[in-house]
Amino acid sequence: MKRFVAMTTVFLLLVFAIAEYRTGSGLPGIEPVLAQDEIKMPETIILGKDSKLGQVKFNHVSHNGGTYSIAGTGPIACIECHHTAQPASELAKLGLKTAWPADRTTTLTLELFNKDPKAAGVAACRSCHAPAGTVPKLMDKIPEMKHESSTAIISLTNQQAMHRNCAGCHTEVAKQNKAQKGPTTMQCTACHKRAG
Repeated sequence: MKRFVAMTTVFLLLVFAIAEYRTGSGLPGIEPVLAQDEIKMPETIILGKDSKLGQVKFNHVSHNGGTYSIAGTGPIACIECHHTAQPASELAKLGLKTAWPADRTTTLTLELFNKDPKAAGVAACRSCHAPAGTVPKLMDKIPEMKHESSTAIISLTNQQAMHRNCAGCHTEVAKQNKAQKGPTTMQCTACHKRAG
């Protein structure tokens, strides 16, 4: 009987310790586990983790909260990068075909994300634009497009998508606003940084 009481006590203490840990009310110095349905927008995203030139540290907060738009007057719209996060009818106007989720009726904005992150429907870049030789999570294959100035078909791997989107935007900013100091297409190491 004493053994049963002792084991029950240990079990209950363990249950209470786990509950305190998960809610963040105990174990100083250890971060609490986020609830499964709690989604937070990352402040910084590491892109190009496997790049030979080094990874790219993308400051998500300054791009969607500062004055980083091409005109330099406000934040970059979420759908500039998360282009599938709008209704299919809007994507069709841009010549794109895949909305995510497919039955989407809303356009991703910071306000929508802050209101209900799960309902906002945000997919990571690599969910569609996977590395060469891999299959993306949300599609049967990596998206392709016809090259703008030839008949060549381009596989929009994560590398192609990032360079076209990020460097393309930076170059457009430099054209429209000479005072901006953002890196352009040919300044690779302004974004890519080797560890060490």
